[in-house]
Amino acid sequence: MWVRLPPSAPNMIRRLERKNFSWNSNLAYAIGLITTDGSLSKDGRHLVLVSTDFSLLEDFQKCLPFSTKITNKLPSELSVKPVFKVQFSNVQFYDWLKTIGLMTNKTFNIGILDIPNEYFRDFLRGHLDGDGDIVTYQDEYNTPKNQKYVYQRIYTRFRSASYAHITWLRGKMHELLGITGSLTKATKAGSSPQWHVRFAKKDSLKLYNWMYYDTSVLCLERKRIKFKDFLKSIDTKTVNL
Repeated sequence: MWVRLPPSAPNMIRRLERKNFSWNSNLAYAIGLITTDGSLSKDGRHLVLVSTDFSLLEDFQKCLPFSTKITNKLPSELSVKPVFKVQFSNVQFYDWLKTIGLMTNKTFNIGILDIPNEYFRDFLRGHLDGDGDIVTYQDEYNTPKNQKYVYQRIYTRFRSASYAHITWLRGKMHELLGITGSLTKATKAGSSPQWHVRFAKKDSLKLYNWMYYDTSVLCLERKRIKFKDFLKSIDTKTVNL
C-alpha cells in the first residue's frame, strides 16, 4: 500500500509502508555482504552489490526475498578481473536496512549494526567473504636453529575503514565466541587508512567451526577450502579449541 503525499510535495520520494524482514541465516549472510561490498544509493531505493566472484552474487540472489539480475560492470583500473554486479530497487528493503544501521556513504561512517546474536555468525561469514581474507603458509623462520621448527600458520582477517564498526565487530566476536584478535591500523600511500582485526591459528579454527557450522551454509567456497586444506595439514589434537 502506498503512503499518500500532500500535493505540495510532488518531488518527494513516495514511500511504501514499512516492512520488517524476517531474519534467517541466508538473510544475515546477505547483510554481511552488503555491509562490506554493497552500497545504498542516495535516491532512497536502489542497492548495489559488486564482486569479481560471480558465484558470490549468485548466492546473494538466493538470500533475497525477491528476484534480481546479475550484470557485467564496466572494467575498472582497480581490477583486472571481470566485475559483476547486482543492482535492484526495493524501497521497503532499503528502509529496513537503514533501521538496522546501514546507510549511504557507509564506508567511513558505519558503526554498530542490529544483528541478532542467533544469526551473527552468518553475518560474519558474509563479512569475511565480502572484505576479509584467510592467509595460510608454512613458517620455516627458525629452521636454521632446528630442522623440526616448521609450523603451519593461518590468519583470519576482517577489514573496515570505520574504526567504530571494526571495534564493534571485534567486541561481538569476543562476546559470542570468546576471541579477541589483534586490532591494527593499515595505511597505504594514496589510500585512506583501514582497520584490521586479525586472528591467529587457535582463534581462526574456532571461527571456522563456528561460521561453517553446516555443510549447506552459503559461503565463498574458495575461502572455506582454505580452512579445510589447512586442517588437513596440521594435527588438530595439538590445538586446544
